[in-house]
Amino acid sequence: MVKADTSKFPIDGNAAEPDLAELILNARTSKEHVETVLKTDDRVIARVTDGIYRRPGSALRELISNAYDADATEIFIDTDAPRFGTIKITDNGVGMSPAVLARLLEHIGGSSKRTNEGSQIGVASSSDSTVSNTKNRKLIGKIGIGLFSVSQLTQRFQIITKIKGEKYRTIASVVMKTYTEDDLKTIGDTKKFESGRVTIWSEDAEDAESHGTTIILNDLKPQAKDTLRSKDIWATIQESQAEDDGLVALQAPRFHIGHIDANTGELITDTARVPWNLDDDPEQKFKKLVDCVWDQLKHSDPNPKLSELFDYYLQMVWDLSLAAPIPYVNGDPFDIPFGNTIRAFELANSSKKGAPQAIEVDVSSKKNLREAFQIKDDLNKSDKFEIFLDGLKLARPLKFTELPATTHAIKEPLVFVGKCLQPFKGVMREISGGPLEFDAYLFWTPKIAPREHRGSLIRINGASGTLFDVTFMRYQTAEMNRMNQITCEIFVKQGLDGALNIDRESFNVAHPHYVFLSRWLHSALRQVANMQKKVASELRKDNISQRTDDTIGRLQSFVEREWEVIGNDPDESPPPIVFSDGSHENSSGSPTEQGAYVFDRSTLFSEIKTKRKTSTSDSSLKVFEEKLKSIAQLLAAYGVFDNMTKSRQERLLKSIGDIMATESEE
Repeated sequence: MVKADTSKFPIDGNAAEPDLAELILNARTSKEHVETVLKTDDRVIARVTDGIYRRPGSALRELISNAYDADATEIFIDTDAPRFGTIKITDNGVGMSPAVLARLLEHIGGSSKRTNEGSQIGVASSSDSTVSNTKNRKLIGKIGIGLFSVSQLTQRFQIITKIKGEKYRTIASVVMKTYTEDDLKTIGDTKKFESGRVTIWSEDAEDAESHGTTIILNDLKPQAKDTLRSKDIWATIQESQAEDDGLVALQAPRFHIGHIDANTGELITDTARVPWNLDDDPEQKFKKLVDCVWDQLKHSDPNPKLSELFDYYLQMVWDLSLAAPIPYVNGDPFDIPFGNTIRAFELANSSKKGAPQAIEVDVSSKKNLREAFQIKDDLNKSDKFEIFLDGLKLARPLKFTELPATTHAIKEPLVFVGKCLQPFKGVMREISGGPLEFDAYLFWTPKIAPREHRGSLIRINGASGTLFDVTFMRYQTAEMNRMNQITCEIFVKQGLDGALNIDRESFNVAHPHYVFLSRWLHSALRQVANMQKKVASELRKDNISQRTDDTIGRLQSFVEREWEVIGNDPDESPPPIVFSDGSHENSSGSPTEQGAYVFDRSTLFSEIKTKRKTSTSDSSLKVFEEKLKSIAQLLAAYGVFDNMTKSRQERLLKSIGDIMATESEE
């Protein structure tokens, strides 16, 4: 084995490459193996600071995660909407010491979180590097590029930070550098890529006990401003309205923060339309934002869609609230006391005999689903973490109660709960990624609002960057209607981190954890579909039976009223009518009641075509027979049968039945 001289690998170049190349050439004749180390080119960091995220809102999501990892209890975001001149993010976390700040600035992509160094410098707990320093929160960040997500919005920002007990606050002014494709071509291989310049100074702090970090984003990029202001949307709408081509002009979003004039580029703020009042408190404002989406179902919009209801800014607010580790707007689905307003089922992870099947669980005697299924909380309820964005207090925007009425056979929601711990025994950790543990719910309801909440959402340590996946992790099915009625959240307690891509907005679908989770979810979906079909079928049968019983009851009431009207003894009931199978017992096997008119069933229905293949036809036949019995009772009440032989009575009743059957067939 021959090793390359890695000591000659300088930080700023590849001077050792000729040595490695020479070793490779020599190995052709010596037949020896050459061993060396992989090196990361600095231009990778250049690409990271250029921006790897898909949307401007992703930068705010990453800064929220940083505040959470820093044990903040509150974070305030001021976007200066709708102008977006400067964005300011302030948290009351532990702040950064000079050592932590230096580590951050000098090691982009080299996070100290989840490392021994992180425990030593106070970024993580001294006893467990995977949790935060003081509140033992499961850390969200791990790569060390979250702060530099701001490059999506600007190249200039300030960091103002202070830790508790210090007399100084530290300020860092950062100017990040971007590289064009031409720059990358012309820069020599031996030159170190420069990610930017930082100027750092300290100022006296009035309150030594204060702590936290403020990020100020200055000089937002024009394209970032345009996106936040929904400039493209307004330009398209204005162009559509100006064209006189006989087509219906595009409509403005129902709710928005202002209008961009396509000709001047100026923001017309007096056109803003939001669902809350200015004097509402932050919590009320956000609840009204959520309610306005569900209210669309009352306005003949069966499938409200955020992209049609909101401009980009309001969609960003919604997405941030959905992704953050914060409570639900109207209660956690596992903590709501549903009682008898919901049917709950436990999902099976596997089955030795046949396909796994969900089992119904009686939750009426339990305080909530968490107690019934012994589900772990993805958030510590006593651990306060609140996000205030432009005067709104964010919350997860999912509703599980006060849902709209529906004409569906199933009136109440169905919730399916599952949990799984897969240790991957016998598989090397390097291959499996270690154990995988998660809890999940699949919430079925006929109507889901908004449309973007159809699908599955994965939360790792309480947070998500992926939003809802409408494909349910690439589930192949033809039952799209049923899939469109399911909201699913998966709460990962252990594992799957390694499957997250660098932007935390997508997964490596080949990772063992992702493969296992997708198979589990697909099995769960099959269980949901099978049980939903079963419940719907049972309810339809019950409804048919109830309607049949109601019809028969109305027929009997009518005959009894007629019996009294024509002067019969009110204390006496109309004579019973029995359709017999040839014995002295009725169809139920009981002895025939005395005084009853008994008719042979085979004679009456010999020419009536009836089919008993479904519960519906069985019920129709039952109603048909009861109608014929009611007619026979009326004929008897009016004395029509009195002077007729039994055969003529049967002949008359058969003829009436044939006429009724002919009419129903037509």
